[in-house]
Amino acid sequence: MKKLFTFLLLAISLLLQACDSASESAAPGTGRGGSMARFTVAGNTLYRVGPNHLPAYNISDPADPRPGNRINLGMGVETIFPYGNHLFIGTQTGMFIFDIQQPQSPRMLSVFNHIQSCDPVVAQGNFAYVTLRSGTDCRNTSLNTLDVVDIQNPAQPKLFKSYPMLNPHGLAIDGNLLFVSEGEHGLKVFDATNPGDLRELQFLRGIRTYDLIPDRNTLIVTGASGIFQYNYDDPRNLKLISSLPIEP
Repeated sequence: MKKLFTFLLLAISLLLQACDSASESAAPGTGRGGSMARFTVAGNTLYRVGPNHLPAYNISDPADPRPGNRINLGMGVETIFPYGNHLFIGTQTGMFIFDIQQPQSPRMLSVFNHIQSCDPVVAQGNFAYVTLRSGTDCRNTSLNTLDVVDIQNPAQPKLFKSYPMLNPHGLAIDGNLLFVSEGEHGLKVFDATNPGDLRELQFLRGIRTYDLIPDRNTLIVTGASGIFQYNYDDPRNLKLISSLPIEP
């Protein structure tokens, strides 16, 4: 089931990025994808994270993709998220930040270390948002938090603030809105205008959530029972648009 969700999120993510590239106002690599994704497209480069490595592929000619550098990352690599000229790699021991101004040759800038735990990440502006959760095979037995990381200087990321959570999974950010999947507990919506003082706007219970993709006031949500779309014109009152049930 988890592999199916990952595949569906990947397909949705690539579709959204393809739509962005066709828009005059959209810049490539803005990070509109799921926080649990294992590969992503930024400009004309596709990046993929394996268990311990980061390969890059030039896809300027889709019929003839060309491999770039392959970087060893160590063990426990899980997720990838592009934002601007950077890649944020979530691993079980920390968050890696890579400079991709030379797309085929990503350059590691820094590592933000944390306890061994599953680690999806998203970024916007001067902050990255990382969730750490218990109840997984990542050896974290008790910690459930949302960490806000100051990335104003990507070469020196530092913890800005931690917020207690119930069992956070994937997350997404769009403007001043931060969405956090709380697994079996539901979905939380925060006002992230001030990252040091997140304000909960809604806690949508009764839905099991895994990961999220926001796109033009529509939030795509994956969960154990299927894929859902919510309108968030009113972030205090998300409206269900559609659902696609998935049999267990």
